[in-house]
Amino acid sequence: MRISKVTIFALILSLLSFVSAASADPITLTNLFGTINISDIGVGGMGTTGSTTITSHGSELTNFEGITAPHGHSLGYVGFSTGVLESGSVLNGGVFSSTGSTFDVIGKGKFGQPKGNIFIGSFVGPIDWTFISQNKQERTYTLTGELSGTLWNGRFTTGYTTQTINILNKNQLNGGVGHIGLGSTSISAPEPGTLGLLGTGLVGIAGMFRRKYFS
Repeated sequence: MRISKVTIFALILSLLSFVSAASADPITLTNLFGTINISDIGVGGMGTTGSTTITSHGSELTNFEGITAPHGHSLGYVGFSTGVLESGSVLNGGVFSSTGSTFDVIGKGKFGQPKGNIFIGSFVGPIDWTFISQNKQERTYTLTGELSGTLWNGRFTTGYTTQTINILNKNQLNGGVGHIGLGSTSISAPEPGTLGLLGTGLVGIAGMFRRKYFS
C-alpha cells in the first residue's frame, strides 16, 4: 500500500498536537515570609548596572499541590537569586540578568510533599523587577521570570514565578533590604507516557516510509 506524503504529514501533526494537549497539569506552590538582600544598592537605592543582584533568605514553602502547611509549620523553603542588574534601577524598576541565577525549592517531607530537592533550577531570560505601588514610605515591587530546572523525580521542566517584595522605608531601601510578601510559582512538565507515545508513533511512521520505498 502506498501512503501519500500528505497523509504522513497529517499523522505527524496529529501526534504533536496530542502531545501538546496532554501536558501534565501545572505544579503550583506558594512561599511566604523571608527577606531579600540587594547588593551594591548605592546612593538613593538606585543600584548599579552590571553589579547589583538580589538574593532571598528564609522564605517558607507554605503550599505545594494543595498541601498547606499547618499553623506554625512550613513545608520547606524557596530560595532564589538573580544575575546582575542589566537596565533600569532598583528604585524605579528594571531588568536583571538570568546568568548565574538560581531558583530552588526544598521540601521537608513531613506532610506529604517530597523530602529534599523538589525543584532545582534557575531563571531563564530577563528577570523583571517592577515597581507596583507606594504607601507612605513603603514600596511594593514584583520580581517575575521564567524558570527551568529539574524536579524531584529527575524530569526536566519549566515554569514561571512571581515574588512580591515590600521595602518598608528609606533606610531599608538604602540598606538593600526587602521583605517577601507572597511568592507564587507554577511549574509544568510533559507526561512521560505521552513522550513514549510520541516515540512509538514516530517509529510507526518511519516503518511506513520503509515499506513504501523498499517493498
